[in-house]
Amino acid sequence: MEEEEDRIQNLRSKATELLLRKEWKDSIEVYSELISLCHDQISNPHQNLDPNNLPKLKKSLCLALCNRAEARLNLQDYPQALQDCNEASQIGNTHFKTLLCKGKILLSLNQYGLALDCFKKASLDPNELENYEMLNGYLEKCKKFEFLSRTGAFDISDWVVNKFQGKPPELAEYIGSIEIKKSDISGRGLFATKNLDCGNLLLVTKAVAVERAIVPESVFQDSKEQAQLDMWKNFIDKILESIKKCVRTRDLICKLSNGENEDDLEVPDIDLFRPVGEDSSTFHDKKIDKEKLLNILDVNSLVEELISAKVLGKNSDVHGIGLWILSSFINHSCDPNVRRSHIGDHVTIHACRDIKAGEELTFAYFDVFTPFRDREEKAKNWGFVCKCKRCNLEKGVSSNQEMMEIEMFLGKGLDNGGVVYRLEENMRRWMVRGKGKGYLRSSFWRVYSEVYESERSLRKWGSKVPLMENVLDSVVDAVGSDERIVKLLMRGLKRKNGHKGNGIVEMEKAMKLGRGLYGKIMKKQTLRTILIQLGN
Repeated sequence: MEEEEDRIQNLRSKATELLLRKEWKDSIEVYSELISLCHDQISNPHQNLDPNNLPKLKKSLCLALCNRAEARLNLQDYPQALQDCNEASQIGNTHFKTLLCKGKILLSLNQYGLALDCFKKASLDPNELENYEMLNGYLEKCKKFEFLSRTGAFDISDWVVNKFQGKPPELAEYIGSIEIKKSDISGRGLFATKNLDCGNLLLVTKAVAVERAIVPESVFQDSKEQAQLDMWKNFIDKILESIKKCVRTRDLICKLSNGENEDDLEVPDIDLFRPVGEDSSTFHDKKIDKEKLLNILDVNSLVEELISAKVLGKNSDVHGIGLWILSSFINHSCDPNVRRSHIGDHVTIHACRDIKAGEELTFAYFDVFTPFRDREEKAKNWGFVCKCKRCNLEKGVSSNQEMMEIEMFLGKGLDNGGVVYRLEENMRRWMVRGKGKGYLRSSFWRVYSEVYESERSLRKWGSKVPLMENVLDSVVDAVGSDERIVKLLMRGLKRKNGHKGNGIVEMEKAMKLGRGLYGKIMKKQTLRTILIQLGN
């Protein structure tokens, strides 16, 4: 018995040292050996165990389980860490360290209410007053996240004002007024369950995994392709590690499309994607074929688009790819009604125009200002044919001789004002009305924007080209808000009003566009600051 006690003590000391040195994997191995030894000591009826030593042995087991959970938490192995905490709780359900560790695990799993309960119980321990400040920090964080998850009342203003310096703001998972249904576009899609205003937040979700790399524009194409290939390999490894650790993650990924038999796929309940409690019996521990997984990732992975790159032109050489499960149900349209923003490892989805109840949510998989033939080719490379209203209209006019001549003249040195004039005259003859004008103007955005940016072109063509304000209104109506639209508007206001300030009506118009860009997640003054920055 003395030998066993010495062995337990040695293992405990070794494991504690490894834990303090943050050598998580090695500490888990030693704690596992210690836990197994404690179990044997407690449960083996042939051991002549001194009854007085039993509480001491159970205390060692409880602490070992808790410390192993802490190590697993640091490796983001949340399910196994939670299992350790639950076993430790059966030995001592008021054990401070166990409650604290379990609370941190549940917080990482976005189970804010359950995490809050753990921290509250831990705060009742009279012997842990020195940890009050740390514990109070966790309590406040849980309360904040629970509120955000329930209301969607996010505000990233301070981060934006600081020009995206430092860590991105911490976000909670949020699912707004949306549901999953069969889609007329393809397979399944996300739909609004009520009328939504432009800027309304619909979804905030954290990535299963994200892989990023810095790829300077100056490097050779071969180097870029190799960097992208390395990113993809690392990304796949991260996904494999995630599904290895968590049954729930694996099961949810399996519900995504792999690009085949779209119409036969089941429609999962939206509640499956909400943060769950400790009972994971809804999810099935089934294996996933690696080839199927690669197809799922190929179909559903998103390229990261950083706000700092769009607003300030910073971090434009940072490239990222990730998997955000629920947002993967959003289908493509060249006439989108939602927009995504990437903040840290989270993606936020908000309405970029007013949306009616029952309307399907769509965003553009590629640049909305891409001409029709290029969009058609991009969609083909993605494995689908876009049949949105915009593509149907442009397909109808693309075969006209006049349109082919206009496309042929692009980039051939023809005055851009002349291209705009010819296109506008042809739209009048083709009787293109309403949104149709916005669609075609969006496809020729580069030409229009260059005309309105040039004082010389405006003087030359004058009334022969439409007013910039009218063009912008039609483009926004067709494809929603975009930084390039706001830049052109703000620069136009700057030329018109000089440095004395912008007109009230024009600025309100710009603010509405800004809400379509970034949603209602920042203060009015912050949004105004961003718009002015875009115009500089």
